[in-house]
Amino acid sequence: MGRRTALSWWLGIGAVLGATPEERAIAYLAVEAPAWSKQNRCFSCHNNGDGARALYRAWELGLRVPSEAMADTTGWLARPAEWGQSRDEGGASDTRLAQIQFGASLAGAVQAGLVEDRRILFQAAEALAAQQQPDGSWVVDAGSGVGSPATYGKALATVMASRTLAAADALRFAGPVARAGRWLAETPAKTILDAAAVVMALGDRRPEALELLLRGQGAEGGWGPYVNAPPETFDTAVAVLALASVRHERERIGRGRQYLVRSQLPSGGWTETTRPSGGRSYAQHISTTAWATLALLETR
Repeated sequence: MGRRTALSWWLGIGAVLGATPEERAIAYLAVEAPAWSKQNRCFSCHNNGDGARALYRAWELGLRVPSEAMADTTGWLARPAEWGQSRDEGGASDTRLAQIQFGASLAGAVQAGLVEDRRILFQAAEALAAQQQPDGSWVVDAGSGVGSPATYGKALATVMASRTLAAADALRFAGPVARAGRWLAETPAKTILDAAAVVMALGDRRPEALELLLRGQGAEGGWGPYVNAPPETFDTAVAVLALASVRHERERIGRGRQYLVRSQLPSGGWTETTRPSGGRSYAQHISTTAWATLALLETR
């Protein structure tokens, strides 16, 4: 039985048994996340970074995840010195993106109890800290105006990097984490993704960022890159995750969650968010699906 045939069979059984949107998404990622390394003999920031991170979180929460879906990724994450060899579509490699996405995935594996040697996470955090900019931020793609699943954007990259440092050793990396916090507290939030990242890190301590995020929710329940822009899955997922840290916004979280559920594909994944909208990218499809899965997991 081929990989796609096996996936179709699994999803068909799940539909009969009344699988939840989260379960369908996990079933999809459990096939797709390890597929890139098996087919291409290398590892991907999107499959083995974002995709695997969603699987680790599902495992930690007690949901059914096949252990073999994470095995190759877990072995790869235990070798941070090799992360610069990752490749995505077209053979592209971005060591900064790799450090941030693989670092977050490794932190998830440690938190899920699947990597026991925390020294590996500390080693990855050391390399990640060396990439912090003097102003306290991390930059993946300096030329990108609006963050995407493939670039994160400066604010989201900074949040994810600082979280990995804090997970590795909050005391040892207190300085870099504090500098990141100051940058997030001071930088203007011009896009929905920026506002969501700031709220994700600071909650309602940046009222203007939270207000922008609230204004950006559309009638369908989702968010686009800007206020009044058509909703996109990636922006919506990050916004939902941000509001999940602001517990008094349950109604808005519910509307955002329903948008994600309605836009889920029959496969269990989601259409990729690209900049500009409407593009086709397997890498961004996997990252978009992973972020949507995480949003559903955190708001069950």
